[in-house]
Amino acid sequence: MLGVDIVSIGRIEAFYKKYGQNALKRYLHPQEIAIAKSDATRAGFWAAKEAVAKALGCGIGQVCSFHDITIFKDKKGAPHCKLSSKLIEEFCIKECAISISHDGGFAIAVAAITTSSSTDKL
Repeated sequence: MLGVDIVSIGRIEAFYKKYGQNALKRYLHPQEIAIAKSDATRAGFWAAKEAVAKALGCGIGQVCSFHDITIFKDKKGAPHCKLSSKLIEEFCIKECAISISHDGGFAIAVAAITTSSSTDKL
């Protein structure tokens, strides 16, 4: 399953300027806030979480919240995601991979999810 999202970095910047740390707490875990130092990174995290939710086919809402998805970086700085046990169980998720990029005032993310039932749908 595949999901993609694009967001204006300016939109996230304005959200942060208006609501400060409360804006970040709405969609980021404390460990994500600690590593998301720039508006571009914050926008990338937003886009990544939206992309994961879209890959699941539900979007951000009752089934999947921003806090069901945690973004972290490996030693080389590559982004990865950890999903809540609720999502893993409900969607039979085996793997989730993300890629994030930003340029020209936008952040874009792609999420690829493999489930134990993915091959059954082909």
